[in-house]
Amino acid sequence: MSQANYKSDAEAIDAFVGRYKDLTNEISKVIVGQDTVVKNVLISVFSKGHCLLVGVPGLAKTLLVSTISNSLGLDFNRIQFTPDLMPSDIIGSEILDETKNFKFVKGPLFANIILADEINRTPPKTQAALLEAMQERTVTAAGHQYKLDSPFFVLATQNPIEQEGTYPLPEAQLDRFMFNVWVDYPKYEEELAIVKNTTSNFTADVNNIMSAEEIVFFQDLIRKLPVADNVMEYAVKLASSTRAGSQFANETVNSYLSWGAGPRASQYLIIGAKCHAAINGKYSPDIEDVKAVAEPILRHRIVRNYKAEADGYSIEKIIEGLL
Repeated sequence: MSQANYKSDAEAIDAFVGRYKDLTNEISKVIVGQDTVVKNVLISVFSKGHCLLVGVPGLAKTLLVSTISNSLGLDFNRIQFTPDLMPSDIIGSEILDETKNFKFVKGPLFANIILADEINRTPPKTQAALLEAMQERTVTAAGHQYKLDSPFFVLATQNPIEQEGTYPLPEAQLDRFMFNVWVDYPKYEEELAIVKNTTSNFTADVNNIMSAEEIVFFQDLIRKLPVADNVMEYAVKLASSTRAGSQFANETVNSYLSWGAGPRASQYLIIGAKCHAAINGKYSPDIEDVKAVAEPILRHRIVRNYKAEADGYSIEKIIEGLL
């Protein structure tokens, strides 16, 4: 799939809307409900971003990621993060072959979609092994740099309840994730449908809707969408307003936040707004599109102080006040 197949970018966006609907229909064969979660994961995929899924066990986070990778026709590897996992276990390592020469054996990181399951269960040195891959789309081992296949996404899961024996992700790594998506319990009707499907011999076949080349084409198309100056200014002001003491910060931010979002938040607000506009058939994002992606982008980038916790001010409530 290339630009040659479409007469204009507008026609390509119209085609993208249809492909996106096909994707969500295919995913809904297996994943019941969780529409916002699916939408945010797909926006991060088409924005060349990474996604952190936070939720209690048993909410089909792993199933969601594998279903999305099947519908996108991409190579998928799951890495179960454990306290004894070493960087070489995910990157790969050099071994002596039969000819007594060193050869590099690629680790599970060499795939299109990486599911980093329970990423906070592994020590910081192994978490950090993902940093270069997430930012540069390359891996360095034994002085050699290896390029990762395109497209490349890290979708990580985290359990918010159990903190014993876990290692909180460092801020530098959290900032590499475009979205922090909260996966909530299903509604009663949805849970009923889930139980019916999973306690019988029902199996849903997920069809491949897109190719890797098509995903890369749509990623580039979304980057090309024009953004009006007022929308750009709104996104930058919004990110800036989370920083205590800045000219755009309100009283709540100055009282309750220790740290605000950095420039990467402003970048993701614009690219996320572009993708949100594209899936809704718009050729340019507006302020509503920025607002639609703001919460999952800002949630993990702002740090509350002890006063906010004492007064019961949640991060979501603070973001809501800024919007």
